[in-house]
Amino acid sequence: MRIGIFFPTMEQGSVDEMVDRFGALEAASFTSAWLPQSAGHDAITLLAVAGHQVPRIELGTSVVPTYPRHPLMLAAQALTANQAVGGRLQLGLGLSHKMSIEPRYGLSYDKPARHMREYLSILIPAMQDGAADFQGETLTGRGPVSVPGAVAPPVLLAALQPQMLQLAGAAADGTITWCTGKLTVEEQIAPIITAAAAEASRPAPRVVVALPVIVTDDEADGRAKADKQLDGYGRIPVYRAVLDREGADSPGDVSIVGNEAEVTQQLKHLESVGMTEFIGIPAGDESDRARTKAHLASLVG
Repeated sequence: MRIGIFFPTMEQGSVDEMVDRFGALEAASFTSAWLPQSAGHDAITLLAVAGHQVPRIELGTSVVPTYPRHPLMLAAQALTANQAVGGRLQLGLGLSHKMSIEPRYGLSYDKPARHMREYLSILIPAMQDGAADFQGETLTGRGPVSVPGAVAPPVLLAALQPQMLQLAGAAADGTITWCTGKLTVEEQIAPIITAAAAEASRPAPRVVVALPVIVTDDEADGRAKADKQLDGYGRIPVYRAVLDREGADSPGDVSIVGNEAEVTQQLKHLESVGMTEFIGIPAGDESDRARTKAHLASLVG
């Protein structure tokens, strides 16, 4: 099973500390390490620095919001970082949310699916072909992007709704989910993105599921700790809709919680309904997290 670990912004340390943490994950044989782009480190820069010192583990963003970065600029940054880490960058992109983009940056969040289509129409040719020539309704990108020796990283879209899932299958390499349980993966995410990729004659898409995880003998306490890990996400409309679809009151209800055997069973069930890899967000105290990481590491293969 392909399993990575996610580092929330509020739990990150200095650059040197993060390099040490990535190194510990690599030593434990985890597949990947992931950073969000929020109010902390510049995720792509930190991954590029870490990749020079941690030579094998995949390094991903989950996710970089598109609105604040022009796609030509992101193409140059991603190509540079991917060259620096020897082709191990996994470029996760997302729209973020109206409540974040408009007040923080003063940018319009109108028609977000259109925005992402236009964004990829510039970003992907710039990374794959070395140039873009596109003018849309909201974005224009024309000109070369030259990073000698670089290759384009895979692009994964944060996608939950049908329009975005279709775009992820038709134009990108897959999706990264958040606050999303097995019912939505099985009935909506995997079928829509797989059909879109097949219709576009693209390879089978990656379905990367990111959730809090805690190995514990007290399930109720574990789900409360998982809720604390994602406090507030259940009030964001897009995630509230997904949780309602799952019949869940809060993110803790769709998190991966239980003893070793129960956590293994839950992850295998997600695999059976379309998940291709898992990003764990360890929850609880230090002993909970140590037990959780030890068990997840035992499942990697």
